[in-house]
Amino acid sequence: QVQLVESGGGLVQPGGSLRLSCAASGSIFSIGAMGWYRQAPGKQRELVATITSGGSTKYADSVKGRFTISRDNTKNTVYLQMNSLKPEDTAVYYCNRNPRREDYWGKGTLVTVSS
Repeated sequence: QVQLVESGGGLVQPGGSLRLSCAASGSIFSIGAMGWYRQAPGKQRELVATITSGGSTKYADSVKGRFTISRDNTKNTVYLQMNSLKPEDTAVYYCNRNPRREDYWGKGTLVTVSS
């Protein structure tokens, strides 16, 4: 059973940066494509960035040019570098397979963008 643990969230001012990490208990290479998702208060969970096993990436329009997803298969870790953060980026951020599996959800990490 794969367990995913997100970390790196916190409170940051608009325009600031954060780097999120997602550590897997098993091999992310065997999982395949991974994604970062987020859920803002009162909204549905949305996919914001994906990365294939080979490193190809895609982004939601709302984060394109500001967020960068990466992975280190040797460390079984997926990262999300977030720059130029906006208040509307405030959400709980989760990682999961892409497409997601319901039994892979972790607790997420809260990102709050506020002055």
